[in-house]
Amino acid sequence: MITSIQGTLVEATPLVAVVEVNGLGYEVNVPVTTAERLPARGGTVKLHTWVVYREDAQTLYGFASAAERDFFRLLVEKVTGVGPKVALSIMSRLSLPMLQSAIAGGDVATLAKCPGIGRKTAERLIIELKGRFAPAAAATAMAGSPSGASPGQEIAHHQRDAVMSLIALGYKAADADKSVRQAWIALGPEATTEQLIKKALG
Repeated sequence: MITSIQGTLVEATPLVAVVEVNGLGYEVNVPVTTAERLPARGGTVKLHTWVVYREDAQTLYGFASAAERDFFRLLVEKVTGVGPKVALSIMSRLSLPMLQSAIAGGDVATLAKCPGIGRKTAERLIIELKGRFAPAAAATAMAGSPSGASPGQEIAHHQRDAVMSLIALGYKAADADKSVRQAWIALGPEATTEQLIKKALG
């Protein structure tokens, strides 16, 4: 199993990255949320990958973090009716923190707006995955950061809080999530919730 790939980014679109490693070019399907974080062409990139084997094809899927790859795998392996294409579409619409929050909170409306899934699939997704993200949702409901949170948890916490603040201001969930993602890319992982909000509104 290929769990990661690191090399030179030679081509990129919103859904595909071509990574060259030792003279071989690997076509990697990526969600928009990963494509947003790719370096410029010619730069070095590392993607956390998962391979889907079919009788007529072997398809490589790549993600900016291992957590995103693992979530993609959960969608494909655990949710009835969700294949790789639909899972990629879902992860292109919303960031991982927002998807986890929507699942933990039973937010069918937000999930149903992802391309490729309707209300029934959104409900099934919540039923089959909700228990896996309940602790994270509880942590983010607290006013402060969870005690002893890892850097990754801190980042997700700030992103979720910023998105929720924009939603409270009248933004649609997907638009708020996209604005915060772009703000996080511009400011970097050290950005606070307040800085993300300010940049997203700016």
